[in-house]
Amino acid sequence: MPGPLDGVRILEIAGIGPGPFAAMMLSDMGAYVVRIDRAGAVRPVVGGSSKDVLNRGRRSIGLDLKRPEGLEVLLRLVGEAEALVEGFRPGVMERLGAGPEVCLARNPRLVYGRMTGWGQQGPLAHAAGHDINYIALAGALEPIGRRGAPPTPPLNLVGDFGGGGMLLAYGVVCALLEAGRSGRGQVVDAAMVDGAALLMGFFHGLRAMGVWKDERGANLLDSGAHFYDVYETSDGRYVSVGSIEPQFYAELIEKLGLAGEELPAQMARDEWPAFKERVADLFRSRTRDEWCEIMEGSDVCFAPVLSMSEAPGHPHNVARGTFTEVDGLVQPAPAPRFGRTPGEVTRPPCTPGQHTNEALGDWGFTPDEIAGLREKGAVA
Repeated sequence: MPGPLDGVRILEIAGIGPGPFAAMMLSDMGAYVVRIDRAGAVRPVVGGSSKDVLNRGRRSIGLDLKRPEGLEVLLRLVGEAEALVEGFRPGVMERLGAGPEVCLARNPRLVYGRMTGWGQQGPLAHAAGHDINYIALAGALEPIGRRGAPPTPPLNLVGDFGGGGMLLAYGVVCALLEAGRSGRGQVVDAAMVDGAALLMGFFHGLRAMGVWKDERGANLLDSGAHFYDVYETSDGRYVSVGSIEPQFYAELIEKLGLAGEELPAQMARDEWPAFKERVADLFRSRTRDEWCEIMEGSDVCFAPVLSMSEAPGHPHNVARGTFTEVDGLVQPAPAPRFGRTPGEVTRPPCTPGQHTNEALGDWGFTPDEIAGLREKGAVA
């Protein structure tokens, strides 16, 4: 069976980071996503497909939106699409002549997804920024880090992907569901600062309850607790433990060889720093593989800390198909799983303009029309 979004046509205006991630997610679930790349970005394909995983599953058209004919191609595609996603600063699509008002006039059912860092409105809406800036303003960066150390950027997972692209994909699907009932499209304003703040909801609750301090490395989930952290092993690798619940903590103590000793209470926060040193010494007494033999699969809440090259080979990931290989490129498989309409990586990452003829033909353009557009420089 095709994926749950089979039959949904989506246009992606080429960008970087969260926009392509959202489009990848939608494509993984069966949507027919056409990526609109700049005509100037089109180059001959050398050495096969691209290695950019975020571009998988889509077809790419090279289009010059600064030419009237190129803009008209986009608007004609809009008339056949269910959704469009773009990631420019506010006002850029309007200046190109393809803002929400113009596109919704062509297709009143269109879901117009907009991905920005600061949002479409606000004092910073037109300022430049990156993931690190958006999560900083959202209050999501400051708590991440160890005691006495500066905040640690969590790659660009929180802003670009978790609070950005994933939020945009969710918003687009929500709006598609509503459009199916009302027959009307709308704009989805997905901002990374909003999404990063949303991801922090749990911690705002803990802080309001008085169980979370505004202090790095002093709390339950931020490396403050000895039972929720990563530890170095004798071979210079790392393991993770998350033994929060009392029964899981008891198993951790038993497998560390500390059962029967008089130990501090698990939640005695004043004792955490000193006891953590003892736990760290114990973990440094064996290799990572030895600790896996002792703890993996138990109720300790344990896992080895794997590198990106190691993770695809772990038996659990292999059994679940967590990673897949497409044209020799190992990459994460589509998620989440669907019992009846599974997602699928349908094609390797596209390169700009790789499918101009194919995609335009699929969306109703004749060969003569495509040839004429190419002669005028509107498509590449």
